[in-house]
Amino acid sequence: MQKPPLLPYLLLALAMIGLGDTAYLSYFQYMNLVPSCAIGGCEVVLTHAWSKFLGIPWSYIGLVYYAYLFCLAVLLIIDPRSYGLRLGALVYTGEGVLFSLWAMGYVQWYIIGALCLYCGVSAITTVLASSVAFIYYRKTNA
Repeated sequence: MQKPPLLPYLLLALAMIGLGDTAYLSYFQYMNLVPSCAIGGCEVVLTHAWSKFLGIPWSYIGLVYYAYLFCLAVLLIIDPRSYGLRLGALVYTGEGVLFSLWAMGYVQWYIIGALCLYCGVSAITTVLASSVAFIYYRKTNA
């Protein structure tokens, strides 16, 4: 019996970290509170006009993003050789990295002038997930 690949499980773990991070932020935004922040910029970022898209907090959108990534990782665990799922994970996480660069680099750093610790955790999680998806795609296409 062939050993199952480890990388889809790592992608699942990263999706769970992202879910926890965005669920935490979503709870605070739903309760109209600001979580404590070690770097001090969370309150500025989470109460700024750019913290919402069409009235929907970005943390809610992030929660949906990570829920979808979680499901994608589960499907990859079930069918690890699926070309469509591997490509989907690669493209989906790549889009997440592009969004994170825009949100952290442009919106938070340039427009707002403050950084959110929890947004940073999400961005790092997304970059790691994208790296895992890229490595897995390359490794299984060889």
